[in-house]
Amino acid sequence: MGLPVFDGSLDEEEMDRMVENATRASNFLKAISHEGRLMILCHLVSGEKSVTELESLLSARQAAVSQQLSRLRLEGLVVPRREGKVIYYRLADERPRRILELVYELFCAEDVEEGH
Repeated sequence: MGLPVFDGSLDEEEMDRMVENATRASNFLKAISHEGRLMILCHLVSGEKSVTELESLLSARQAAVSQQLSRLRLEGLVVPRREGKVIYYRLADERPRRILELVYELFCAEDVEEGH
């Protein structure tokens, strides 16, 4: 799917919808623009993880992980599930996975291919 061409002939309703979509996209990009949140999403691509698992995988303190998860939850990128005292998180939908695949392709795949 290609990007649309905007030629200045948008009516007011189309322009409002475009601004609304740009705001949603901007909030999404801001949410993933922090390396801690990006790493959390990378780990969640492979499936649901507990907060404790994420702390271990990220070598980070619980407070830091919880703060980042809170932002991701606020933006609708992750969904929590409680089982007793343990809270698990998973991706809310396919948007983060799709973006992460592109980020991986653009920034990481070359390193893997070269053995870094």
